[in-house]
Amino acid sequence: MGKLRSIMLVGTGSDVGKSVLVAGICRILKQEGYHPAPFKAQNMSLNSFATPEGLEIGRAQATQAEACGIPCHTDMNPVLLKPTSKMSSQVVLHGKPLGNQSAKDYFMGNNRAHLFEEVCGAYRNLSARFSPIVMEGAGSISELNLKHRDIVNMRMAKEANAQVYLVADIDRGGVFASVYGTIALLEEWERKLVKGIIINKFRGDASLFEDGKKKIEELTGLPVLGVVPFAEDIYIEDEDSVALSRRKFEASQDLINIGVVLLPHISNYTDFNMLERDERANLFYTREAEELAKADIIILPGSKNTIRDLLFLRKTGLAKVILQASQQGKKVVGICGGFQMMGEWISDPHGVESDTEVVPGLGILPVSTKLTQEKTTVERSFYFKNQSDLCKGYEIHMGETSSEKASPLNRYDDKTEGYLLSDDCWGSYMHGIFDNQCVIDDSLGSVKEGESLSYEAFKEENYDKLADLLRSCLDMEKVYQHMRESAE
Repeated sequence: MGKLRSIMLVGTGSDVGKSVLVAGICRILKQEGYHPAPFKAQNMSLNSFATPEGLEIGRAQATQAEACGIPCHTDMNPVLLKPTSKMSSQVVLHGKPLGNQSAKDYFMGNNRAHLFEEVCGAYRNLSARFSPIVMEGAGSISELNLKHRDIVNMRMAKEANAQVYLVADIDRGGVFASVYGTIALLEEWERKLVKGIIINKFRGDASLFEDGKKKIEELTGLPVLGVVPFAEDIYIEDEDSVALSRRKFEASQDLINIGVVLLPHISNYTDFNMLERDERANLFYTREAEELAKADIIILPGSKNTIRDLLFLRKTGLAKVILQASQQGKKVVGICGGFQMMGEWISDPHGVESDTEVVPGLGILPVSTKLTQEKTTVERSFYFKNQSDLCKGYEIHMGETSSEKASPLNRYDDKTEGYLLSDDCWGSYMHGIFDNQCVIDDSLGSVKEGESLSYEAFKEENYDKLADLLRSCLDMEKVYQHMRESAE
């Protein structure tokens, strides 16, 4: 089985479904006996993941690596931008934070040449170990004001000698204009790299779009390689906060209501994917105090700016609702930044998040947190409460939380983690803690009836379903033909 040329999926805009399509193609290639790996030079995401080496990458690339059946690695996402405010992001290079930069400083600064060298080196390292590489672009490939500073789209495709496919989201409307405009704005060398178009998120009978396909092919001179249905029955983890707009935002009368506080700087909301799919519960996101008060279980999620989000809770009246819920015996849980907020104090002596050195927490848990300059990034196997099931999760945080009253929540390697105030009130740094069925059952107060599929098995099943779907609607033979052309 020979070496195949890399391919890259780029978009007419953000949230067109590139990440999911990359995962599906990766799974197809794995099933065909190849050894693929995903690659995205630069990713902006609130959702991240810990590699086996204890480094940090975008959650989407970790998901795509799972579809490939391989461990994730920082070479798959060498540059990660994690928004800390509307104007700035934490820059993570090769899995380690470099510090915070404003959007202007990052995109207009003089370090782009250096960053491009770094991402090219990561790509070369990855392509030496895997074949083919399934690459992903970012946003639109025709942002004229940013193209000369591009390190993730067509410039990266040229460097990798990749065959490029343009993905368009027909569900948002304007697909003819977005496809034609995107192609028309490309330079000649860029157009030569684009080998086809994929129409994504089609609702209804795709055969009704045959005339549409022909018109797009006439307009662009490029083949439409497939029309992918809007598949709501296939579950693949969402990449970023854009997907939060498709979540529920209200309580229900018939189910256990789980209210996740929609923090302005929420991170790793993928922590709640399995809870969201449990038929016993209605999980919703809210920043409305009146709606949160209807929840049977309140979850304070992770945050990219814990201090600002803590001040937001007080300003909006959400803090009062959370405190009353804990006093009334409702279940209140904090994950990572949410765990820090539930404590008595948060200190920031190094100015990691704020100029304010000490901020009072909600005072629900007898713990205090000191924000640190060093980031903890590690995968964990642990035991939850006093249970015997081995659980899995990961930590990504800049802070140390301690208490004079030891009452640990989790155990691992003769060490402990988190704080257990009562069965109904606890906090933990462990992302992915709700991916474990025993934690979900404990939280909902009952054991799920019937056979429960593990989260890992559930994801594997859905990667296979996605691969089957893409085989049925994409011209994979044409894709293989492109990958064999000029392959080294």
